[in-house]
Amino acid sequence: MPSRFAGSITQDWEPVVLHKSKPKSQDLRDPKAVNQALRTGGSVLTVKKFDSGSNKKTVAPVVNAKKLDEAAEPAALDRVSTEVKQSIQKARLAKKMSQAELAKQINERPQVVQEYESGKAVPNQIVLAKMEKVLGVKLRGKIGK
Repeated sequence: MPSRFAGSITQDWEPVVLHKSKPKSQDLRDPKAVNQALRTGGSVLTVKKFDSGSNKKTVAPVVNAKKLDEAAEPAALDRVSTEVKQSIQKARLAKKMSQAELAKQINERPQVVQEYESGKAVPNQIVLAKMEKVLGVKLRGKIGK
């Protein structure tokens, strides 16, 4: 048989108070808690913050982005002309350089030289000036003609 407590047993008549912790602000914003408060008729405080969710300083009218693009920019950007790409290739081959060597001398990536020689690049005056200096050929007067 189990043994019983041998000491004197007395009753404690002092009241025990359990304090319920306040709900955290994160819990109050929880959609479930808001819906529960609305269902039970509790008070729900909604505050519209000024300029919330944006990083705008001024209010601009909403404009259709496609219309804006079509109006402000031409449909296609100018590419390197065939004369320019052929003169780059001829001058580079005359100096017996690879595309990678030319790119290294003008401090650009080899992909940039490849794009200029294939005619896919949008002409940049600075890059063309560097190529002119290294190759010794005039390139900038031939753009887009």
